[in-house]
This record gives sequence, C-alpha cells and structure tokens, in this order.
Amino acid sequence: MFVNPLFWLFALPGLLLGLYAQARIKSNFAIYSQVRTPGNLTGAQVARALLDSQGLQEITIEPTAGVLTDHYDPGSKVLRLSQAVYHTPSVAAAGVAAHEAGHAMQDATGYFPLKMRSTIVPAVQFGSNLAPWLFLAGFLLGILELAWAGVILFGLSTIFTLITLPVEFDASNRAKQLLVSQGILDRTEETEGVKKVLGAAAWTYVAAAVSSIGSLLYYIFLLSGSRRRRYV
Repeated sequence: MFVNPLFWLFALPGLLLGLYAQARIKSNFAIYSQVRTPGNLTGAQVARALLDSQGLQEITIEPTAGVLTDHYDPGSKVLRLSQAVYHTPSVAAAGVAAHEAGHAMQDATGYFPLKMRSTIVPAVQFGSNLAPWLFLAGFLLGILELAWAGVILFGLSTIFTLITLPVEFDASNRAKQLLVSQGILDRTEETEGVKKVLGAAAWTYVAAAVSSIGSLLYYIFLLSGSRRRRYV
C-alpha cells in the first residue's frame, strides 16, 4: 500500500513545498548572515535586549549545538540559540533570535494557541508512535475499526501542525515589530532581510501542515475504499 502511486498525489504538494522552503531558508540565511546588525549585536544580545524590554529578565539564553536548532523551552524558561545565531552579529541571526524571543513573550502572556499546542504535545507524541502500527495491523488484518483508530491518532499530528501555524506567524510578527520599536534594526535593508529570513522559515511550517494533511487524506482514502469493497 505504501507504493501505491496515489500516495504521491497526496504527498507531492507537501514535499514540493518543503523543498521550496528549505531552499529559501538556506539562500536567505546565507545572504543576511553577511549583513551586520547596527552596533554588531549578536543573536544572543538581541534576544536579551528584547526579553529585557518586556520584563522577562528571568528567562535565560543558552547556546545549543546544531544548525538552526533554535527554540524556546517553556518548561525551563530557557531560550536556546544555535551557535551560528548565538555568536553572530548578523541580520539573519537577529531575526531568528527575535523570533524565539517572540515565543517566550507568548508564553509570558498566556498566548492561547501556544498553550493549546503545549497541552496536546504528550498526546501527539504518543499517537505518532502508535498510529502507524494500529493502521498497518488493522489494514492488513482487515480490522477497519483498528485502522481507523490509527488514523484518528495520526490526526492529532495534523491538528498539531495546524495549531503551530498561528503560533509561528505570531512569533515572527512580534519579532519584526520589536526589532524596529527597540531600535535594534533601523535600515530598510535590515528589516527586509528579517522579513525574508522569517518568511522563508514560515514556509517550513506551511509545508509540514500540507504534508500532514496529505498523508491523513491518503489513509482516509485507503480505508474508505476498503469499506466500500467490504460491503459490495
């Protein structure tokens, strides 16, 4: 069933969007990594300035290994920046750091989509591990109720990707506004650079949502066909 040509009909849009997003991220990050911030502020310094401006001095900032592994941990109140962002005084680094600071601000203000996403994380992790096995067992054994249970659990992952969209878009909007209002970026080239870097990153979340929806629809299509055959 996994080599069914119809699978690509559902999967291809997400795959193409993902490739497009990755190409845009690499290109824009490479370009604006060469454009320095005013005052040569590093990503870590930008994040610190933005957090402090919002009264979030208790949030710590740490470097982390990897490339573009930047994230905010709401449980430990730690903002982790990849080495290329933490130590680099560039517009690209400033944009990424400000975006992650935006997540910390969401957490501090009780931003509802972020709270919802955090709440369903355990269920999504559990469902992601169990769903493929339930679907496969149910499909191969002809127990459609079991296969549908797998689809429902997989649907939690799709819901997660959809909730992620407003969370990420809002964090980017906060980042762009604060970088200007706090005087960290003041030239058109700099602000446009941040918009391009964060805009490219946003496409990765759109691609993830489209991919997840496509996979979910494919599994529903398979089971719907099996049900029709059962009652023919």
